[in-house]
Amino acid sequence: MSTSKELPPEHGHLKAHIDLIAKHEQEFLAQRTFAERLGDRIASFIGSLGYIALHVTIVAGWIGWNVLPKRLFFHFDPAPFPLLDLIFAFEAILAASFILMRQSRMSRRSEEREHLMLQVLLLTEREITAVLGVDRQMGLHGVASDEEITQLSQETSIDAVAQTIRDSLPAE
Repeated sequence: MSTSKELPPEHGHLKAHIDLIAKHEQEFLAQRTFAERLGDRIASFIGSLGYIALHVTIVAGWIGWNVLPKRLFFHFDPAPFPLLDLIFAFEAILAASFILMRQSRMSRRSEEREHLMLQVLLLTEREITAVLGVDRQMGLHGVASDEEITQLSQETSIDAVAQTIRDSLPAE
């Protein structure tokens, strides 16, 4: 098995699909506002090991500064460290907000992908139905008389399928 990242020439059609998907993702990322890009960077940092290390360092330093003898250091936040609690509570609100903003944007993108996929599937269903219809009309007698092929070559009402699915799902 090759470890090369390039596709072999016989898979050129896959490269075209991959390039198209990458183009769509790049366009989506490029359309983000400044606030969304900043929020994404902050949310990415919040989810990193560097963020954890920074907090461990700050907490250790803060506690160390405020518990060492007073003659060496001025205790600006004596135990049980109410100022540290307040700062971290405020930071937690901000961190949660940045993460929720990013998740909301990612969810919108996921919905866009699902809508695109639905459109592709609907188009595929329509094309397959047309091909089956042509096959039946061209006199492929063995295929034309098959009941399943006859049913598959009929137009499918997507609205009816969607309604059947909704009716089959349990009520919330």
